[in-house]
Amino acid sequence: MRSAAARGAGVVEIEERPVPEPGAGEVLLRVRRCGICGSDLHWYHGLQPAPQVCPGHEISAEVAALGPGVRGVKEGDRVTLEGLWSCGGCASCRSGLPQRCRRTRMIGGTVAGGFADYLLQAPHHLYPIPPSVDDEVAALTEPLAVSIHGLRLAELAMGQRVLVLGAGAIGLTAVIAARAGGAGEIAVTAKHAAQHAAAKALGAARVFDPADAAGLKGWARANPVDVVVETVGEAGSGKGALPGTLEQGLALVRRGGTVVILGVFLGPASIHPGLMVLREIRLIGAVGYGRARDRADYEIALDVLARDGELLRRAVITHRLPLERIGDAFRAAADKQSGAIKVSVTAS
Repeated sequence: MRSAAARGAGVVEIEERPVPEPGAGEVLLRVRRCGICGSDLHWYHGLQPAPQVCPGHEISAEVAALGPGVRGVKEGDRVTLEGLWSCGGCASCRSGLPQRCRRTRMIGGTVAGGFADYLLQAPHHLYPIPPSVDDEVAALTEPLAVSIHGLRLAELAMGQRVLVLGAGAIGLTAVIAARAGGAGEIAVTAKHAAQHAAAKALGAARVFDPADAAGLKGWARANPVDVVVETVGEAGSGKGALPGTLEQGLALVRRGGTVVILGVFLGPASIHPGLMVLREIRLIGAVGYGRARDRADYEIALDVLARDGELLRRAVITHRLPLERIGDAFRAAADKQSGAIKVSVTAS
């Protein structure tokens, strides 16, 4: 089978590997679509070590074969899968918090991922795709579930005002998630023209250039922000001259408001704890997705895609390339001046 290999910064190639055999409790999946995530671009740009396994974790697939003892799925089922592997048996997993499992591994990071024809996965990470959601849209479940998880942790309430910092794929799915969660008004910061247009198409009432710090601050002062969703992971200078996105979020949220971090920070960020104390700001870190409370984040994401998937597709998916052109796909995703937001790779 074909499988992508990360050779180092800026180099992704296709190599041939044997089709894996599902062992006990494993499911063999035939990949249909896999999206390039912003976290994939971290290693592509040389900011993190390249994975030693096939990358890719935004996946839609079809069940190809079952290992011994697998129940609940059958060959031919269309599924999407969580990008985090967890053991399924520890206290965190049993409590519906697999993202906190001490044995958590990242699909496409430490476990072979979706830029391939096939991959293995545990059945407790699979979710059936509704008939009305096609494979391309279903591959957006993973980033949408990340945003849904963050906003559920933030306890977004009906009618609240939300500011999303960043308009990459996570920032844009946060707009859809905030709408689904009952937000009354949503504002977004967007660096690039394509991101600006996508945010407006998805329902953002205001879109700011992040360089317009004065305009953004003035708007937030006149329109108190209940929840800030940080999706950029920009640490800033640490000296106040160039504030990072976390520092910016804490300054823009109202007294008693909430800042939830979805962005991947590659280093420490400077914040002022006294600001949080005096203004009673809640700061929440969110990783992945979970199954606590009544429904799993993935189940909610699939419901949202059944209603708004076509809107999200038109706004977010800008490039489509076949697996054999994985190098071109990464080059397109890395070039934001080209208008790239989400690059969707077709495996079969």
